[in-house]
Amino acid sequence: MQLNPPKNIEAIVPYPPGKPQDELEREYGVRDSIKLASNENAWGPSPKAVAAIADCLSGLHRYPDGSSYYLTQALADWSGAQPAELVLGNGSNEVIEFLIKALVSQGDEVISSHPSFLMYQKFVQVRGGVNRIIELKEMVHDLDAIRRAVTAKTRLIFLDNPNNPTATLIDRPSFDRFIRSLPESVVVVLDEAYVDFVSPEERIEIFDYIRNPEGIPGLVSLRTFSKAFGLAGLRVGFGIMPPELAQLLHRVRQPFNINLPAQIGALAALADLDHYQLTLAETGKGLAWLSEEVAKLGCSPYPSHTNFFLIDVRGDATELYEAMLYKGVIVRSMKAYGYPNFIRITIGTGQENSRFVQALGECLAELAYV
Repeated sequence: MQLNPPKNIEAIVPYPPGKPQDELEREYGVRDSIKLASNENAWGPSPKAVAAIADCLSGLHRYPDGSSYYLTQALADWSGAQPAELVLGNGSNEVIEFLIKALVSQGDEVISSHPSFLMYQKFVQVRGGVNRIIELKEMVHDLDAIRRAVTAKTRLIFLDNPNNPTATLIDRPSFDRFIRSLPESVVVVLDEAYVDFVSPEERIEIFDYIRNPEGIPGLVSLRTFSKAFGLAGLRVGFGIMPPELAQLLHRVRQPFNINLPAQIGALAALADLDHYQLTLAETGKGLAWLSEEVAKLGCSPYPSHTNFFLIDVRGDATELYEAMLYKGVIVRSMKAYGYPNFIRITIGTGQENSRFVQALGECLAELAYV
């Protein structure tokens, strides 16, 4: 067989998946490990969502609703959006793909920051677009540098807000100045996967821009059920945007892109406010406790607006990551992101957090970091 892929496809480095948890346990000779590396919901999905999914399984021989009608209506009620302003995706990353398919042609430019979500850049490469990468400034999106990078070829700007991996936030006045300084031909995408963990008074008022577009670029807000709702395994996300842009995205969306269990589970999760509030409350308490405890160990916790945070461990982060694996605690080294002394951890349950702190203290002593 002789393959001749386009150069832009050949140059793509596949997304690096992590090893399964049971494989890591086998490799490192540990049992009952805890995973604090992927920003998942430590309290799991809503029990109501689990029950609703179980009840729908006998209908798997039928195609799902291609319009996700009931879920769209519920999302409109939940978010304040109109149904015409919503586009659902198989994870919010599929909505990212829709945006790039609909708006980017070969040679067009897309601006994103580094570090941030890798898939922005990969989808642009698939389309033959040009990535313009702007380094974070003091771990925050450098809006001034992004504005200077805009050219006549710029089609999209991606801003994960809060940022992953730094958990930093763009403040409202800075964002307002930024979006009003851009040409109307650009679409600004706020990837708000973690917005549920942000205090309401600090969130960007997206409808102020989506519904008052005169003289400013189009704005898209991306949301997900993977974090605060605990449905990462179902892959459900959505975008809120002007109806004209939503209609354009529906032209590139495949039918039945949200499967039946995903639609049913997300619908039930939206109705379980108690579980949602539990996640937010316990995450906030866990973040405060962990920040205090790691500081006592001599490390520097970085402020966070999410369900994860960065820790300066005062030494090589990858060596610490390896040492933590032998304790059965899985964290994320930030060395590959340009922060060689930082790890990122997800807020876990009280028991998981305590085990993390104990393992961290032991590893810091063994490695003589502090």
